[in-house]
Amino acid sequence: LSLYSSPARETKYVENPQTQLEEGVSRLRHVMEPYTAWCQVLLIGTCKNLFYKALCSDFFSEGFEFLQNPPAGFYPRLGVIGFAGIVGLFLARGSKIKKIVYPVGLMGIGASMYYPQQAVAIAKVAGSQLYDWSLQGYITVESLWKEN
Repeated sequence: LSLYSSPARETKYVENPQTQLEEGVSRLRHVMEPYTAWCQVLLIGTCKNLFYKALCSDFFSEGFEFLQNPPAGFYPRLGVIGFAGIVGLFLARGSKIKKIVYPVGLMGIGASMYYPQQAVAIAKVAGSQLYDWSLQGYITVESLWKEN
């Protein structure tokens, strides 16, 4: 017996017959093909137009100009805030809640060090919203408690 040759195998591919469900799905796909092609062309055209409008809008052009000519110290600040988020991800081992709270919290603290006026304005709005939500929750729980 040779070590490098193997006997020729005679294999034959046998295709399984289609079931009634497979045939029905196949017929449905062939019938619906013109309509799906029309929808696909319409969707692609719409998405292209929206994407082009978004790229040409003032918001993106202003953002692009801002990143081309940033104020002094912008990128180092951005680096510190991003690094705080990465440290938060590193510290957030365990629960999924920690993986959300730690990076966001540390990035918020880092951003508030560099932008204190904006942080105070955001904290005021967030505090009033949190108070409104807690008040609505209290009223809901109180009404449910009184009904029972």
